[in-house]
Amino acid sequence: MFKSILVPIDLADTDLAKPAIATAATLSQTWSGTVRLLNVLPMTPVMLAEYVPADFDEQQRQTSEEALAIVARESGIEAGRISSVVRQGGIYHEILEEAAQMKADLIVMTSHRPAMRTYFLGSNAGHVVRYAKCSVLVVRH
Repeated sequence: MFKSILVPIDLADTDLAKPAIATAATLSQTWSGTVRLLNVLPMTPVMLAEYVPADFDEQQRQTSEEALAIVARESGIEAGRISSVVRQGGIYHEILEEAAQMKADLIVMTSHRPAMRTYFLGSNAGHVVRYAKCSVLVVRH
């Protein structure tokens, strides 16, 4: 049923992602599917561009790719069934784009417990749930 699972990860808080990764691992094993880990890097603001090295974005991408590789190795999912990708842009937009590009059957993501500010502003998980063209499983932390 779920052959292609996308798991967005915030590398600044990998503990938050552990329940989503564990859930994706179980589902992928049950359905003999694959898991793709995704990290989204924010765009470097133009006003900061002159204060950072010319290859800053590439350094950020490389660091994120290395960190995702470590998370993938520690996930318990066999190497042939897990992959990772780093994208740059708006978080929920890039999650939805990656899900569409890989034809994901399911997006598994964690979310913090709702706070008063998220009722008014919304959250990345909320946007993904509303606009994804595939099923979305939000694992509460």
